[in-house]
Amino acid sequence: MTTTILFLCTGNSCRSQMAEGWGRHLLGEEFEVFSAGIAKHGMNPLAVKVMAEAGVEIGDQYSKTLEELPRESFDYVITLCGHANETCPYFPGKVIHQGFDDPPKLAADAASEDEALAHYRRVRDEIRDYVKTLPDELAKLL
Repeated sequence: MTTTILFLCTGNSCRSQMAEGWGRHLLGEEFEVFSAGIAKHGMNPLAVKVMAEAGVEIGDQYSKTLEELPRESFDYVITLCGHANETCPYFPGKVIHQGFDDPPKLAADAASEDEALAHYRRVRDEIRDYVKTLPDELAKLL
């Protein structure tokens, strides 16, 4: 039986897209991974760039809302920001909040693209490390 996971964020442009990419890359066939946003903000090009640096292509993913997903229920919904956690609609199954800093907000005052990318890389790596723990963490919730 495949376990379904939805990563939910505000705009489905950066953190949830990274989490979906890492989930597909790291979790294997026993997990089916999706991402969505409360709203649709489009793909963040710097998120795509730093994920490609790590060997994970997310350029074919697209920003979407909950209504655009191919299913209505998930075994686990993981909110990645406070706004998504506070406004998350009801889902049957477990809702878990694991917040991460917002790279675009962190990089807003960056003096260069390299300085901005450092914020994206840090959050990318934090999300990767979290996604790696999911099989064991979700098994504890059963």
